Amino acid sequence: MRSDVASLPGSPERPNEDWVATALPASGGGGTVVLLDGVTPPAGDDGCVHTVPWFTARLGGALTELSASRPDMSLSEILSRAIRRTAEAHRDTCDLSHVRTPQATVVLARWGDTSVEHLVLSDSVLLLESPEGAVRAVLDDRLDRVPDEILRSLAATDRLRNREGGFFTAAADPAVAERAVTGTSPRAEVRSLAALTDGASRWVELFAEGDWAECHGVLRKEGALGLLQRVRTLEAADERAGGIRRWKLHDDATAAFLELGPVSLPRAR
Repeated sequence: MRSDVASLPGSPERPNEDWVATALPASGGGGTVVLLDGVTPPAGDDGCVHTVPWFTARLGGALTELSASRPDMSLSEILSRAIRRTAEAHRDTCDLSHVRTPQATVVLARWGDTSVEHLVLSDSVLLLESPEGAVRAVLDDRLDRVPDEILRSLAATDRLRNREGGFFTAAADPAVAERAVTGTSPRAEVRSLAALTDGASRWVELFAEGDWAECHGVLRKEGALGLLQRVRTLEAADERAGGIRRWKLHDDATAAFLELGPVSLPRAR
């Protein structure tokens, strides 16, 4: 089992709103990875006295603890309970009904000796690699279906945020967990996995430097930081060319790569 994680803030003037954690029990054979991308609201306009990093740390901590300690719960159930737990932590001080109450995208994966479970909510990405090297991207593409002209308007985007026909993020409503993209793969069919926030997935989705398999190859060869540094180089070159390819120069960027290793075989008695 091997894990490699890196995260870079989008700006030195702002805290990093991404959050990532891995839990690899010393006994081996299983583990979990949690990756969140906090949604940046307009300044002072989310009805909450807390920061986005406060929210992602609370939600991420709950997801890590529950996914590692509650194998009897599905990942959707874990996300629902983690959202509820986080909401209760600030319900008395904040307006959780505000459309821009602190929220985040979610990637959650958990594996054991027999299976690999996954959950993706909103536009972060999970990559699953087979023993033969084939790479499958698990995506929640609902945000991608929203036309760019709508996303340029805050009011229009808010009308689709956590609404039917729009897109969903983890905020204060536990029911959103049922909207996540979920699935299970046999453990023998997954050699490694990777999780990326959209600041890291720009390498594929914005700059088209390669497909998901090639992105996974960069992670395997150069590590998580290597991929993020490649993205920063592309962003700097884009700025020199006029910066027309993205809304902001840099975004918080986080990547996690996990080599699961061989499947554990039961001991002979």
